[in-house]
Amino acid sequence: MGATSEQGQDGGHAIVTGGGTGIGLAIARALAAKGHAITVMGRTRAALEAAAAQLSGGGFVVCDVTDDASVAAALAEAEAARGPVRVLVNNAGAVTTAPFEKVGLDAWSAALDINLLGAVRMIGAALPSLKAQPWARVINIASTAGLKPYAYVSPYVASKHALVGLTRDLALELAKTGVTVNAVCPGYTRTGIIETAIETIAARTGRDAEAAEAVFTGANPQGRLVEPEEVAAAVCWLASAEASAVTGTALSVSGGETG
Repeated sequence: MGATSEQGQDGGHAIVTGGGTGIGLAIARALAAKGHAITVMGRTRAALEAAAAQLSGGGFVVCDVTDDASVAAALAEAEAARGPVRVLVNNAGAVTTAPFEKVGLDAWSAALDINLLGAVRMIGAALPSLKAQPWARVINIASTAGLKPYAYVSPYVASKHALVGLTRDLALELAKTGVTVNAVCPGYTRTGIIETAIETIAARTGRDAEAAEAVFTGANPQGRLVEPEEVAAAVCWLASAEASAVTGTALSVSGGETG
């Protein structure tokens, strides 16, 4: 679909899964600042309530992206409250750490179910609304683990590589519609999960906080953690009308760790 007069406008209903904390919350805040009506989704009501309270006009819906019925009901509730979704940000995800030999099939299934199939379910449910609009966006929050390997997180790496593959394939299928599909691939980002990991490393090894943080910053050529707001800024650009020619891209936000 070519450019239309409506492609000069931002706004519309944006849904962010895993939007209660961390990167998801930063994305929700940034999109709200751009004029989007926001629905944050996740499994923990308390976190979602706190997140929605920070968003002008924002709301929340409890949703488990690993459950078909939950996804369908959550989308219906969100669209009834804020209109058809224009921007879908698939941020829900999880990671566990273990050597490959100690990872059972249940852990593989769990990783694929949330990191890949969670996005599949959300996209499948939202696609009729997205395609019905003059322009719309699907943005999958993958990871540098979708572009390169990391040891001891094989289910996460495999699922995020698959998410990037899904992004590229769906972008091709939808290229003649107004829907673009892109991925954002953050490196190690300053979230509660990483900060807790740093504290754990420091406690277990006796290192100071700076040395413990270096376990993560060492992978970044800039020698730092990515800030959630930097990931959110990339999402906002991809979500904008001006990014209509960008689709099928895996945008690395990693300080040069990956191209």
